Amino acid sequence: MTAFAHAARGLGEVFRRIDRVWLTIALLFLGLVLAQPEQAGRSFVFTAESALWISPFLLISVLLAAGLKAAGADGLIALAVSRRPLTAILIATLAGAFSPFCSCGVVPLVAALLAAGVPLSAVMAFWLSSPIMDPEMFVLMAVQLPLPFTFAKVAAAVAIGAAAGFATLGLERLGYLENPLKRAPASSCGTSCSTGLPPARVNWAFWHEAERRAAFASEARAITLFLAKWLTLAFALESLMVAWLPGELVASALGGQGWSAVPIAVAVGVPAYLNGYAAIPLIGQLMESGMAPGAALAFMVAGGVTSLPASTAVYAIARRAVFGWYLVIALLGSLGIGYAYQLWTLLV
Repeated sequence: MTAFAHAARGLGEVFRRIDRVWLTIALLFLGLVLAQPEQAGRSFVFTAESALWISPFLLISVLLAAGLKAAGADGLIALAVSRRPLTAILIATLAGAFSPFCSCGVVPLVAALLAAGVPLSAVMAFWLSSPIMDPEMFVLMAVQLPLPFTFAKVAAAVAIGAAAGFATLGLERLGYLENPLKRAPASSCGTSCSTGLPPARVNWAFWHEAERRAAFASEARAITLFLAKWLTLAFALESLMVAWLPGELVASALGGQGWSAVPIAVAVGVPAYLNGYAAIPLIGQLMESGMAPGAALAFMVAGGVTSLPASTAVYAIARRAVFGWYLVIALLGSLGIGYAYQLWTLLV
């Protein structure tokens, strides 16, 4: 074997050992440094600030998931929620609609809930309703936009969350969407399966047992590394969309009127990133210029739930079937909300 072949083989081995997500992030920033160094600096700062902002939510999620796993209580949590699925969906919907999570910020908590064994139907209700509205956005919208439009967005969060939960529950009862996490828990009985403990034994003070402490540390480390790399990639992509896809450019494609403007708004909103707070004044200006209110609402809902950075984070944790179902619900929900609000404005 030649020296070149040895070098190529060694290089290939190195690349196989490097995590592909971290490698993608490194190559992305290397390309920016070589092509657009100023943007590289801005993207690095944006990514770091976003990671710092989400770190408390990430910490809570990791402690929740790893703690439940180490205590052996994940199976009990899943059982308790499964006994009252309709109530769980309604509670999750309302909790999501009034929580302060953005589309990326909600991902660590969703991963923790799924890892704890909470049924996908309840998690999906929270997952879809949370990014659409939060208390701060409600106040800003109420000041800058018509009050009926603001309340319509609250109703949209509740409606899409509830619809997502009930539709997912139906699929679950038909045997679909099982094991939603890519990195699924090893079992539903926590550490008891691996330590020889009785499956029913739950110890909330898990730190008193060496095996449970080890299980907690292992689970926390794995979850942290897994979520950290994908959220870092999502924030890096978000920084580029903020820089290269200005809100004014996105909004300029949304000035249509009538029923046909609604699917156009959804088609633009699903992949495009337009920060919910930044969208408020732009949408207000477009509505004053005659933009269809249904299209305006559809765009804000679709963009909040399924922007490219958010979808990247979701794809990281969910299996393909669940990821596809998430996109279908967001797409159909945004269309339905847009058309419903457009009809309501014509009738009132």
